[in-house]
This record gives sequence, C-alpha cells and structure tokens, in this order.
Amino acid sequence: MTVLKKEKNREKLIMAVRRENNVKFTVTCGFSWWTILCVMTGSIVGISLGLLCCIYVATLHENDLWFSNIKEVEREISFRTECGLYYSYYKQMLKAPSIQQGLYELIHDDTTESKRTINILQRMNIYQEVFLSILYRILPIQTYLEPIYFYIYTVFALQTVYVIALFITSWLLSDSWLAGALSGVWYILNRVDTTRVEFTISLRENWSIPFFALQVAAITCYLRPQLKPIHQRVVLWLVFVSTFCFCLTWQFNQFVLLVQALIIFTLDCLDFLTAEQVVSLYLMQVLSLLLVWLLQFCNSMILGSLVLSFIVSALFIKHFQTGLKTGGFVIRVGKLALHTLLVLTLTFTINYSAKKILQLKSDEHIFKFIKAKFGFGATRDFDASLYLCEEAFGLLPLDTFERLAGTVLLYPYLCTLSVLFILLLLVALSNLSTNGSGQASREKEDRTFRIRPDVAYNLLHTVFFGLLAFSTMRMKYLWTGHMCAFAAFGVCGKEVWSLYLRVLHCNTKTTMRLIRYSVPIVILAFLYYKFWPRLMEEISELREFYDPDTVELMEWIRLKTPKRAVFAGSMQLLAGIKLCTERILTNHPHYEDQALRERTRQVYQIYARQSAEEVHKVLCSVGADYIVLEDSICYERRHSRGCRLRDLLDLANGHIMDGPGENEPDLIPATHPRFCEAIKTDMPPYSTLFTRVFKNKTFNVYKLKKLKKKNKAENGP
Repeated sequence: MTVLKKEKNREKLIMAVRRENNVKFTVTCGFSWWTILCVMTGSIVGISLGLLCCIYVATLHENDLWFSNIKEVEREISFRTECGLYYSYYKQMLKAPSIQQGLYELIHDDTTESKRTINILQRMNIYQEVFLSILYRILPIQTYLEPIYFYIYTVFALQTVYVIALFITSWLLSDSWLAGALSGVWYILNRVDTTRVEFTISLRENWSIPFFALQVAAITCYLRPQLKPIHQRVVLWLVFVSTFCFCLTWQFNQFVLLVQALIIFTLDCLDFLTAEQVVSLYLMQVLSLLLVWLLQFCNSMILGSLVLSFIVSALFIKHFQTGLKTGGFVIRVGKLALHTLLVLTLTFTINYSAKKILQLKSDEHIFKFIKAKFGFGATRDFDASLYLCEEAFGLLPLDTFERLAGTVLLYPYLCTLSVLFILLLLVALSNLSTNGSGQASREKEDRTFRIRPDVAYNLLHTVFFGLLAFSTMRMKYLWTGHMCAFAAFGVCGKEVWSLYLRVLHCNTKTTMRLIRYSVPIVILAFLYYKFWPRLMEEISELREFYDPDTVELMEWIRLKTPKRAVFAGSMQLLAGIKLCTERILTNHPHYEDQALRERTRQVYQIYARQSAEEVHKVLCSVGADYIVLEDSICYERRHSRGCRLRDLLDLANGHIMDGPGENEPDLIPATHPRFCEAIKTDMPPYSTLFTRVFKNKTFNVYKLKKLKKKNKAENGP
C-alpha cells in the first residue's frame, strides 16, 4: 500500500509539474506572439506616419510654388539665399563631364569667390550634394526623374527618417508604440514650429537634424537598463554613424554637440551614468568630428571647436580625479564644483591655444554675436550686428507657445517636464548623499523614487535645448521635434502616471494600463477631429511662384553678359546668380570665413555713404565687372532703424544713421551721399565710373568702367 501511495503521489507530482510547465509555455508563447504583434503594428504605424509627413511637406511645396509647371529658372530662383548656393554645387557636379572632373572643380573652385581659388569641400558641408549627384549619375532614373526632383524628394524623404526617429525615441522611453504615434502626429500638426523644410529645402539643418534625431534615439537605446553588452556595441555603432552623418551635413554641428557633451557631463557628475557609458559617448563624438575633419581636408574650424576642447578636458580631469564620487554630501558637492571649474578652465585654455596655433578666426563672429546678445556690451561689429538684427537669431516669440498649446502638446510636455525635473533633483541629491560603496549601490536599487538613465538623458536634453531655443529662435527646430517625443512619453509612460496614482492611492496595474492606453487614444481622436479638416484644406490651397523681376534679371545676365563676368551685390542675390547663370561672385552667404566676411563688408559699401571713387576702387580690387543694386535694400523698411543694412554700414563706418532718432555722440555726418541713391542721378563722377546696363522695378545693374593707367596714376594706388 505504501508503495502504491508513493507511486500515485509521484504521478500526481509529475502531472502537476507538466500542467505548470504547460501554463508557463502558454504564457511565454502568448507573450512572445503579443510582443511580435506589437512590434509589427508599431513599425507599420511609425513608417506610415513618416511617409505621411514626407508626402505632406512635398505637397505643400508643390502647391505653394506650382513647382511642376514653372520654368527651370523659376524653380532655381525658389532656392532662396544660401539654399541656391548649396544647390548650385549639385548642379555643377551633374554638368561636369565626369565625377572625377566634378570633384576636381569643387576642390579647385575659382567661381565662388573672384580672384581666389578655394576648396569647396573643405570650406562648406556639401558632401550630401556630391553624394546625391553621384547617385543620380549611376542610377537608371535620368529618363523619368529630373535632377531637381531627385534632390528635393531626397530632402523630403529625410523627414520620414526624422519622424521615425522621434517615434522610436518615445517608444523606447514609454514601452508603448502609442507614444510614437502621438509624437509623430504632434510633429506633423506643429509643422510651423518643428520644420521649415518645404520652403528652405537646401538648408543644412534640414539635412542634419533627422540624423541628430536618430542619434538621440540610439543614445536612448544605449542607456536603457539591462542592455546586453553585444547590443550595447551594436547601438554604439549606430550612435557613431548617426553622429558622423549629422556632423558631415551641418557646419554648426560643433555647437550642438557641445550642448550634448554638457548634458553627458551633467549626468556623469550627478551619478546617472557609468564611467564606461560616459567615455563611450564622448569617444563617439570625437571620432565623428575627426572623421569629418579628415573628409573636409583638415578644416581647422573643427580642431578649434569648443566641443573637442571640452571633451579632452573632461576626460583628462576625470582620469586623474579618481575619488570624485566618494565622501559625504558636502564633500562630494565641493569635489564636483572643483571638478567643473578645472574642466572649464582647461577647456578655455586648450581652445585659446588651439586657435592661436592654428590662427583660427572662422567662428569669431559667432562669439561676438553671443557676447553682444547676452548683454556683455553693445557692438558695432558689422558681422555680429547682421545676426543680432535677424529675427531668426532673436528670442523665441511668445506666440510659439500659443500654437503649441493649440495642438495640446504644451500641457502634457510641461507636466512631464516639471514632475520629472523635480524627481531628477531628488534622485541627484540622493546620489550625492551616498559614498559610492557597494552598500550604497544596493540602497539606490531599493529606493522608492528612481529615474532611468535614458529618461534622465532625454529630460536634460529637452531642458538644455529648450534653453537654447529660448535664446535663439532658429535653434527651436532642435527642440520642438524632441519636445513631441518627450511629451508623448509623458502621456504613455509609467514614470509620471505612477507618481500621480501614488498620490491618489490607486496605483494598481489595471489602473495604470487603463490610463496609459486610454489617454493617448483620446488625445489622438481629438487631434483627428480638430485638425484633419484643416490639413485637407491646407493641402488643397493652390498658389503659384511669381517673381518676374528676378526672372528677368537672371535671363538678362545669362544672355547678355560674358560667361566669366564677375558680379557684386548682396549675398542672398549672388547665390541665386551663381545657381541660375553660373557667373563668378565676389561674395556669398556662407559666412564661416574671416577673409570672406571682410570682403562682404567692403562690397556692401555700395549701400553705404561712400564716394564713387572709393566704391569703384573697392569693387575693382575684388575683380567685379558688374554690380547689382536692389531697391529693397537701398530703401529698406523691413527692419527698424538701427537694423537696416544701411544703418549697420553707417555704424561700422562711424556715420550718423538716416531718419529721425537718436545717434551716439561719437558718430559724425558722412561727407558723401548714399552710393545706391546717388548713382541713379547719372552725374559725374558716377557716370564716369559706372554705366547702367539693366533696369527693372527691383534691380539696377551697373557695369564698371575700367580706368586708364593715366587716371589710375592720378587717383593714386
């Protein structure tokens, strides 16, 4: 009997184990299939939203200009200001007899700046134009896709990449693809504040910011807890590739990476990241910058960048301060203050030394602008004033927040930001209160309030870039896109809701799940109901490109002037002249060169109070054959007094400004009339030195008369 009982008990135990294993297997398989289904659904939604954004901006561009029905010259004129300059190199590469010849002409360019041969690949970030031109040559698409469409469709396709990157970031943070859907919808609905790609196609930021968003998504993945080492290595490669693409496509990459390096430095000091993570992220930035430095033929502006100096300083000081994260609260705070001071001191020392050794002055106008912008003394510097007077470089307008609130983006963003920022401060204080021992590490894991490293990074990312956007409106495009992803994470993530539910004493799994899925669905339904009719109305609105005066000017230059003629004028117009007519320029909008900035200031004397002889001498020194005068600049009313181009020139020359208003006491009256006005009188000496050869309602073109040697001797050198 005993044996039989034992056998029966054994059989029961075996059956129980089998049933338990079957249950476990069923649950595991169910969870696996559910995960696969969620990933597939989320991926389809993310790609669909990205394609929707691409089609949306492409449709707006087509409808605004009637792009498919206007002439080629009108299409090219639509690439305003520096956009035209960048696109001209794509066009130049396509017209070259071969790829090798096209690259040679870019490396030995003598048409962008008269009397100078420059390396365009070194001076400008145009590898994207080179890559696209090569791709267009080798792909069998020439018969059914025009080069200009291949170019603009590629830029619009990058908006797909951008939306998908935001989708991934919010999905990773919240563990819900609904957050990704919400971030993508918010990005599209807030197009006015998230992108301007539909009317500034060739701007470097439209190429680079999608890669920056990919980099942020990769960093978010890299900082996720419990990520396996092999996965960390793969994600680090993604961080490197996206950082490299971002750096290669935008000349202002160093300033953006500096902000990001400061974020990593802050997280390191507050003990949110491991030493391995900090060093790895720093190295990805450095390697990307150095690779771009090599591709740009050892561009000294990269070696003299603040971000490189900062990273070198941070790693150097960190290596020798081994006991930085030990001791009590007061001791640790004191150590961190000393650590920060040492890093900043060494950063400015290295940067100053590097610029002196390299004789680097390419970015000095930016620091003059920053100095004047933040109130460290007024400036009459012409280059800095050009930036200060542009609306894009002013403070963020308050109506931005009205638009963001209208799409229900601002409210969840501010709630998420405020709650998590307070939580970050509490966790940071707790981290600084520990002494770095193993016991302290175990205490960290058992805390009631915690914040994940990936959440902490994205929180500081939105704070730092938000401050940058507040100070400079043009930088808002680095902030508003990430703002969509961060707000969507707040709506769909567990972190914020768990704190709210704890306060209400109803923090159960069922309640949490109900809120995390119902709230985003309600918001999406509301956004669809409110904004879908507006989107349909917007994309059905048809306009047409109309700029007959500029078209007439370009056609006249192309047909009536020599192919090697040199033109002087405003930077914005000259970029269009290079694109549409392929004539030689005296100056252009790419401002990151000290010699070019000085030349531009000299050429702009055509709008200052200068004598005819002085202006003629300056223009001859830069090799100009023609000058194009624009009434919109000569009689400018767009800017207020003190910010008109003629005012900036008067101030730089020490002359009293036009019109009623106060002038600084050291300014003196000019001894000559304004050149752009006086030349229209056709009185000597203007008629002696210049001949008007073209005129319409907007432009006046004058040809320079070459002085005989006898006259040159009389007028002096």
